[in-house]
Amino acid sequence: MEMNVLLMLLPFLTGVFSLRPKTIYTKTGEMVVLRCPQKHDSDTTILWTNQTRQGMDVTSILSTQSAVLSQMDMLLHGHILVILSASLSHQGNYSCSARNASRRFWFSLIVYEPQSREYEERNRYSTTCYTQESCTLYCPTANIPAHDTPNITGRGITWHKEGETVSTPHDFPSAVERDGGIYKCIRSFLYDGQIYNMSFSVMLEIQKSKYGKSEIISPHQNDVFHIDLGSTLVIECKAVAYSDYDVVFWLSENSFVDTDESLPVFYNYSSTKYIDEVNMTASLVFKDVSEEDLLKKYTCKLESDHQQSSFITISLAEKRTPAHLVSFFPVFCTLAVVAVVVIMVLLLAFHVKRSKYSSCRV
Repeated sequence: MEMNVLLMLLPFLTGVFSLRPKTIYTKTGEMVVLRCPQKHDSDTTILWTNQTRQGMDVTSILSTQSAVLSQMDMLLHGHILVILSASLSHQGNYSCSARNASRRFWFSLIVYEPQSREYEERNRYSTTCYTQESCTLYCPTANIPAHDTPNITGRGITWHKEGETVSTPHDFPSAVERDGGIYKCIRSFLYDGQIYNMSFSVMLEIQKSKYGKSEIISPHQNDVFHIDLGSTLVIECKAVAYSDYDVVFWLSENSFVDTDESLPVFYNYSSTKYIDEVNMTASLVFKDVSEEDLLKKYTCKLESDHQQSSFITISLAEKRTPAHLVSFFPVFCTLAVVAVVVIMVLLLAFHVKRSKYSSCRV
């Protein structure tokens, strides 16, 4: 307790003008970066001092002796001081200042054990996403090495959800309530052939979207529209939306259908807005259905600004005689021929009989 009080009072005991110490929390084994806010240029020398809990003043070491720095798992690069792998011995107060400057900046570094719940709570960031909307988690960038820090290169970020051991996606095309929870992102850095890590916790809260779910009402996926060649056809794609920025339109294969009514195939758009709902219709028009039209797939797409876009695909087919009528046609023709023959035979018989009757009377 007395040592912590001494560390907090150190800036004032030195008699040097300073700001309130910035507290940085880390845990053993993690990389730590202290960034001096002192304005400087390439010719300015930044002096670092350290007062660990053991009471060791290492001003001269931090500024001149890189070999000793290496033994302490530290790197010094201009206004940045990097602790590669923090330990309890690194805990304490650090300061930086330009040479001969009266202003000094202080940092209070607190190092926790790896399983410390207090560290997890202090090192936790929060973000909010909404149901049915796209959502992406971002790993914090607080106190990470600058991209131009010599010999340190970023090796990517991995994500884990609390309670799970496998890697977890950090983006959600359409968020749902079960996506909420605490996620941990680990930034990895390579230095001198060894990997060093910095970890952060991100609490994701999923709230109910202020929008309803925009969707296409009709037609349905893989619907087939039967039409006679040369006929005019209109297919209405109806959708309900909850944002003024949602839009519905038609595609022919992978190309946009135009709204130019002089073209053989085009679409027109209309919408009606109610209190918090927009009813939209995109009408696909075929002036004169051709065989080429029958070979294509047509897609109605609903593009949204608050959820994953959706679409349905339909096709055209030429009208054909139903199969049961086709199979009955030969039978029908045969019966018709038989009927005609029977009628002719009866007429002929009637004519012969009538002729004989007439002869007998004469």
